[in-house]
Amino acid sequence: MDDRLRAVCDLMMPTVREMAGLHEYDGRVQDLSPDGIRRALAAVDTARRNTPRLPDPHDEAHLSVFEEAVRVQYGELEIHRRDPYPHLSNLELACYDREYASRKERAAARRRHLAQWPDAVDAALASLDRVSAPVASALLGSARGLAFGLDPDDGVESDALDAHARLTAHLEHAAEHGDPDPRLGGPGLAALMGSQEGMRVDLTALAESADRERVRLGQLLADSCRALDPRRSVDDLIPELLADHPGADGVIPAAARLTEEVIAFTRQRQLAPYLDGECLVGPAPPSRRWAMAMMTWAGPGEPETPSWYHVTPPEPDWPAQEREEWLTVFSRTSLPSITVHEVAPGHFAHGRALRRAAGPVRRVLHSLAFCEGWAHYVEEVCLDEGFRARDPRFAIGVALEALVRVTRLTCAIGLHTGAMDVAEATHLFVRDAHLAPAGAASEARRGTFDAGYGRYTWGKLEIMRARERAERSASFSLPAFHAELLALGAPPLGLLDT
Repeated sequence: MDDRLRAVCDLMMPTVREMAGLHEYDGRVQDLSPDGIRRALAAVDTARRNTPRLPDPHDEAHLSVFEEAVRVQYGELEIHRRDPYPHLSNLELACYDREYASRKERAAARRRHLAQWPDAVDAALASLDRVSAPVASALLGSARGLAFGLDPDDGVESDALDAHARLTAHLEHAAEHGDPDPRLGGPGLAALMGSQEGMRVDLTALAESADRERVRLGQLLADSCRALDPRRSVDDLIPELLADHPGADGVIPAAARLTEEVIAFTRQRQLAPYLDGECLVGPAPPSRRWAMAMMTWAGPGEPETPSWYHVTPPEPDWPAQEREEWLTVFSRTSLPSITVHEVAPGHFAHGRALRRAAGPVRRVLHSLAFCEGWAHYVEEVCLDEGFRARDPRFAIGVALEALVRVTRLTCAIGLHTGAMDVAEATHLFVRDAHLAPAGAASEARRGTFDAGYGRYTWGKLEIMRARERAERSASFSLPAFHAELLALGAPPLGLLDT
């Protein structure tokens, strides 16, 4: 990496360690104290002034977007003062569970990381002076889970636990006494989203796009439910469909069968340029059992190693109602579209393409809106291309997943501009996304701290617009469009036309 790329990566240590596989950052924590942030931003500015521009125009634009994004995030908005999430990511140890190196090497890096928890927590406490009560409440569970399995009788781990206790106490105090208003404000949200994607963001226009998309998806859901059972209403049919799922011991075998099916379909239709490598299916490591389904790919900077499609059944000791609600995610209606998203042509296939991307900028700097937008976009691509064409349940699953994502976009804008509160956002997730009240409340709370969680729908819409422009060419083909798009790595949305 040149000095410019390294300066940006130094402000994104947890992300590039895991998503890009830059294990030179193993065993290290990022200095998120006010002084640490000032030094890191100064390093970005110095490197930009003193390092030659990149010869490839796309790569230069791509890197410049990330330089501006960290400036806005940490310099202008001072996210490290109001959002505990970067600090929690800084402590995350789950990255060492993956098999990118020997067990001994990973254990040593994990221990070095733990030894720095006290310093990282000191930095967090120095920074987190603007945490609102809703944000602290929403993240307390995640914060507590970071210490799962640490041994109080081990010296290093005992010190880490003491530091962790100080951080959780700080968040507990903020949850009780913090500002009740979690808003970034409209200008702040637009600046955050736009800087990350190299675009000027008009929140009013984006909200209107979300409204139109919700109407379209509602019609897709209604039509698909009618095709399955013309005598039943949508609200009557959905609970029954979600209740049709394997038992806890059948979730992983069902996901494994679907993984083979979606890879074969993607290969047959040439929907992604690369489908090599190994995709294993199994439960998430203990520190990430909160994730029902997720892809952990072999990072572009790593040696060849298996990617993991993590699907996590409920624990045997959970109350029956909680187990049943958790299992609805793995229904025979929902799991196929989730597997398309996570595996192929979604995240797994994208991860394989990232390993071939030209140059370090494309391999290392990933737009989350593109990553999630791509995986969301291909759900509907598979529907259009005829995946399970004789089973309307696949279309229903695609519509239900998409309605959750588009409601996130609406609620992110509403929550951070003050157009709605958490209770109103919860109502929208129940009404428009057909979520149960507990799940709807969880989604609404997430919007208080993850202001950009509308990225799934936003990214999908921008990829669809880029495709519409590409389709004007007489030589257009879907496989070629996808291959050229993924050759850009995971580009900021404003650079898709490159």
